Amino acid sequence: MSVAFKGFELKSITVSSEDGPIEIAYQVGGNGPPILLLHGFPQTKAIWENVASELAKNFTAIASDLRGYGESSKPHGKKDHSTYSKKSMAADQHALMRALGHQQFFLLGHDRGGRVSHRLAMDFPDSVLRVMVLDISPTLTMYDNTTMEFAKGYWHWFFLIQPEPIPETLIGANPEFWLSKHMGRHGGTDIFSPERWAEYLAGASNPQSMHAMCEDYRAAASIDLEHDRADRALGKKLTMPLRVLWGEHGLVNKCFRPIEDWQAVAQEVSGQTVPCGHYIPEELPAELIAQARAFFISS
Repeated sequence: MSVAFKGFELKSITVSSEDGPIEIAYQVGGNGPPILLLHGFPQTKAIWENVASELAKNFTAIASDLRGYGESSKPHGKKDHSTYSKKSMAADQHALMRALGHQQFFLLGHDRGGRVSHRLAMDFPDSVLRVMVLDISPTLTMYDNTTMEFAKGYWHWFFLIQPEPIPETLIGANPEFWLSKHMGRHGGTDIFSPERWAEYLAGASNPQSMHAMCEDYRAAASIDLEHDRADRALGKKLTMPLRVLWGEHGLVNKCFRPIEDWQAVAQEVSGQTVPCGHYIPEELPAELIAQARAFFISS
């Protein structure tokens, strides 16, 4: 069962893709201009529990599960990892918004959801009015500037991309141990409510979902880089305003320069650190709500 947001409806819709029909699970609530909320790894749309109801006072808020996560479809990955390329995952979300009648919308993505947001805004620039990403620099930048400190802190980036079924098998032996060690960063695991934690653990314990998560990372280290390099070679940049927030106590703050990094791929960039770790929607929901209202409503 998904964690239900107060005043929201739990729904799903099937969209077409090159991998066949994909069912996308989502919650929707509120009135006003549409905003799509995309979660990160290894989580689900439940990350927005403390944020969505407040945003729904100003927006029609749609929080969806990415393909492979939560209650959305989990197709087995192809050998080239294209099934979980950010291009494929972004196309799902664009199709979802079109099916809901939203030709243009705001976009807010955390972690992997931020990477999907980057690709969605790049591939469908007429649809995305403004985009906010949380605690990431662009994927290509992060891989091209990997240091020992980054590799030690983000070890999962290099573990999850190992060939199937190595990480799937090792994680499957004790999903709860792995999840607690992975997610117990600056804020500890107490920042996650028991209901949200149970939902995240269910995903890590599901072999199809865990395979999809590994494929998400395998794609990021292969086909996604090809797509990003092609964009840069053509000089393509995001034209809509982009804002980035990142945790003061997180590894992105230690190893990267998010504003400069995003300026390499976007024309109009603003951003700042916020006093928390990686899981901004759950560690600092009030600050995120205020930042989102200021950025999206100002448009």
